[in-house]
Amino acid sequence: MPPQRHQATRRTPGQAHIGNTVDAMREFYPPIEPNRTGMLDVGDANLIYWEESGNPLGKPALFLHGGPGGGTTPAHRQLFNPEKYRIILFDQRNCGKSTPHASTPGIDLSHNTTWDLVADIEKLREHLGVDRWLVYGGSWGSTLTLAYAQTHPERVTEILLRGIFTLRETELDWFYEGGAAAVYPDLWERYMEPIPADWSGSNIDAYAALLYDEDPAVAVHAAKAWVEWESSTITLLPPVDSDAADEGEYDLAFARIENHYFVNKGWLTPNQLIENAHLLSGIPAAIVQGRYDMCTPMMTAWALHKAWPEAEFTVVPDGGHAFSEPGIRSGLIDALDRFAER
Repeated sequence: MPPQRHQATRRTPGQAHIGNTVDAMREFYPPIEPNRTGMLDVGDANLIYWEESGNPLGKPALFLHGGPGGGTTPAHRQLFNPEKYRIILFDQRNCGKSTPHASTPGIDLSHNTTWDLVADIEKLREHLGVDRWLVYGGSWGSTLTLAYAQTHPERVTEILLRGIFTLRETELDWFYEGGAAAVYPDLWERYMEPIPADWSGSNIDAYAALLYDEDPAVAVHAAKAWVEWESSTITLLPPVDSDAADEGEYDLAFARIENHYFVNKGWLTPNQLIENAHLLSGIPAAIVQGRYDMCTPMMTAWALHKAWPEAEFTVVPDGGHAFSEPGIRSGLIDALDRFAER
């Protein structure tokens, strides 16, 4: 049999690479444990969990997780060569190990905004004594990466993005208001089930009420439906084990934080992150986008590519949204390995 090939990457800045192949599938680096962890007080009664792993003297690299509200996982460390990188992860406000948790009754998310998180990143950088760092984010993490890098370009050595999401109304409408239902009508019915039949507003607004219903069972049921819709559609092919775990606190935090950001359009002006892409000029960058990403469809990555042509742009023809899919994973690790040598 011929060697297995995956869709990825030989790139030239400013050129879209679609359907190219390399000879070897890139696997995750072996699991590692953090060298140190901590809780950083970022104000507004918020403590954020952070961790460092890999080489303490290596190239600083910051990972920004998705959601918002998704938190970090040990697998996120495995994208980075632990011999080359000082790997820094943190859980954004009110999720993961950060406190207070968004599943808490009566939680106030008014101090959880895009710009609060941008400020948190700077506080973490200063706390850890990092001058400049590579920043990588996928999905919502790509939003936050762009917002941070456009605000503090002097602190960023390289940028890596996956599954581009910028909270434009067209993006939210596609996934939460009915566009993706054309591809997943069966899954869409389950997403719509908690919404009252006589509701006439947007689905996002309906969930904004459901997720804070005074009956905890109603809130958890809505959160589970929200999370199931996302988790069922992020890969090109469904996972072998698609049964959702019973994670009421995680689901509630994830759904509440996401919904909070979507209701407020991320505290961004329309098209802000794409129009401000010129602020990133001169920063080496790579974009990895799955062709069949149903969560953050390629239209946004393409718009960013046109506005920021100097960033390497790779489309994975057999990829969806998840970072763990073979072609997506391989493209990310390939880019990080190249950046490690800079």
